[in-house]
Amino acid sequence: MSRNHRKRRFQRPAPGTAPGTLAVPEGSQQPKITLIGYDPTNLEEYSAENVDQLKPLLQKWPTVWINVDGLGSTDVISALGKMFGLHLLALEDVTHLGQRPKAEQYENNVFITTQMIHARAEGLETEQISIFIGKNFVLTFQERAGDCFDPVRKRLKAAGVPRQHFMHSDYLAYTLLDAIIDEYFPILEMFGDRLDLIEDQVVSHPERSVIGDTHQVKRELQQMRRNLWPMREMISNFSSTSFVDEKNRPYLRDCSDHVIQALDMLETFRERASGLVDIYLSSISAHMNEIMKVLTIIATIFMPLSFIASLYGMNFDTTSPWNMPELHWRYGYLYSLGLMALSIIAMLIYFRRKGWLGVVRQPEDKTDR
Repeated sequence: MSRNHRKRRFQRPAPGTAPGTLAVPEGSQQPKITLIGYDPTNLEEYSAENVDQLKPLLQKWPTVWINVDGLGSTDVISALGKMFGLHLLALEDVTHLGQRPKAEQYENNVFITTQMIHARAEGLETEQISIFIGKNFVLTFQERAGDCFDPVRKRLKAAGVPRQHFMHSDYLAYTLLDAIIDEYFPILEMFGDRLDLIEDQVVSHPERSVIGDTHQVKRELQQMRRNLWPMREMISNFSSTSFVDEKNRPYLRDCSDHVIQALDMLETFRERASGLVDIYLSSISAHMNEIMKVLTIIATIFMPLSFIASLYGMNFDTTSPWNMPELHWRYGYLYSLGLMALSIIAMLIYFRRKGWLGVVRQPEDKTDR
């Protein structure tokens, strides 16, 4: 994923804006309305061009799921709010993106907002999902077309016993929340693979780009944590409302367990990402120590050579009886070279016995054998 990906800033109303004021989010698409109406034996899916076309369908089917892709029209959102008796403050949260996941109960419905996540080539992308749960309907608002609800649609279209569960709108809402949460797991596994690659690179070929990659992973993990952490409270609040049937509460508890599992994985990856910087610095330090060791050995070897060369390079008076006899010796030059070679060999033997040459090898791990 590119580290140049810019995360979308939260969209808040201007200071002093009246409560319940709707605003079209920047770059929003025009709404596309779809409705799935069903009973225990039949199911039909419709596309509506306007809100008025939904009225006869609501009377035809005992349970309906209305999905709106795009928030580019406040008129459509207001009309749906009047049709289902939705509170203006809840509708305001639908159009003001970047809401913290939460569940609120009103007189005729429950309002849930959460964040759906997508893995794109340029980075992670979050999308706000708003869900209204009534006695016989579920109304969802999405920022754009494309979601993770296809498995839910497939289960809903399956005839027989599976559809009996969906006759309760709270169970349909649970399956939507569960699909959103399950979408986090493959992305978390992808982060695990990325961290494995970065760790291998840090150990084998540490480069400065590792620091940038690590910080990018930490930022995206923090973004996921910001979305996941409030979901536990959101699911708990939804489960405690009067719109949830007692027999469906275990499903929501299971959904909450999924959130906890995802958070456990996320915290583990955050710790690994934080430790990668320390591993990188340790690898660089170890590499630098190896370089300094080699340079120190080379410098130490040349110390006696420099001494011998400087000793015989002094210009003494050759007529003095106290002068060095090697200066007049026929083999004096060869003697000095041999003395230098002998010094090098002796020092290398000494370094070898001390264990100062070569790389220290780690003991093999035989636990897997």
